[in-house]
Amino acid sequence: MEHATSVIKVTAPGSIMLMGEHAVLFGHRAIACAVDKRMQVSLIPRTDRVVVIRSALAEYHSNLDDLEMDARLNFVIFAIRQVAENLPNGFELDIHSEFSHTVGLGSSAAVTAALVKALSIYQKEKLPRRMLFERALAVIHGVQGRGSGTDLAASVYGGLIGYTVKPQQVSALNGLPSISLFYAGYKTKTADVLARVTEHTKEFPELYSSLYQLMHDTTIKAEDAIQKQNWPELGLLMNVYQGLMDALGVNDAVLSDIVYSLRRSDAILGAKISGSGLGDCVIALGTDESLSLPYESIAVAVSGDGVEVEVASHVT
Repeated sequence: MEHATSVIKVTAPGSIMLMGEHAVLFGHRAIACAVDKRMQVSLIPRTDRVVVIRSALAEYHSNLDDLEMDARLNFVIFAIRQVAENLPNGFELDIHSEFSHTVGLGSSAAVTAALVKALSIYQKEKLPRRMLFERALAVIHGVQGRGSGTDLAASVYGGLIGYTVKPQQVSALNGLPSISLFYAGYKTKTADVLARVTEHTKEFPELYSSLYQLMHDTTIKAEDAIQKQNWPELGLLMNVYQGLMDALGVNDAVLSDIVYSLRRSDAILGAKISGSGLGDCVIALGTDESLSLPYESIAVAVSGDGVEVEVASHVT
């Protein structure tokens, strides 16, 4: 006999760091935005204790009461373990992404945000955005030990956000400006970049502390420019921050080539590294379809939508 089972579908957007890279880890201000490329999690309840996960990264099969770890799905499994004892039964989980995990669009933060929300619905829990953010951040810290949560805040709340780690503050900012994104073709793990910067810092601690303060001051001015929707000023401040990233030692020849190739266009108001650096992406303020760069262009736009829930029916 057929019976209807609710399928819980939750999506969360990817994200881009606009300003505040590195300095945010030392309590300084950051700015990030959600983008119109999303991660979807579909949770189908089961009547037994089995957990099945299907994603581009891995296929997984385990028991809810004794979940096996799989490094390919560590954020997902950690999030499930966090609430396993409160879940009514096992479930099947389908994870689909509109962007590649190899490109720095905050895929780990997006899937964590979407899954934490889906699991809260499965256990019939009302989870406001603030609590969703805090629970998802606990997952990220549990998996990787540290992390500012900036990309997670953008995924949860959507739009442009200003963010401070401690005291924790998330502020919605005005406007959805036009942006471009170019991928260098490779990326260095954030942990490895941070380790390299830490080594440099040991040589000149006071100098690096001053760099982080300059990054903070630049970000505060950028936040003000966004609130006034003064995009030319924001572009200039992005260029300033790029210089500070270079001074920090996280720029390289390929990233510089992308940055300066973009700045040759009158339609581009500013360009800088997005993320920790030594590869990954360059973000530009503005778009120019006539640009021909030998690098992958990733079509993205700032999205005002954060985590969204859709509950559909499933017949079994």
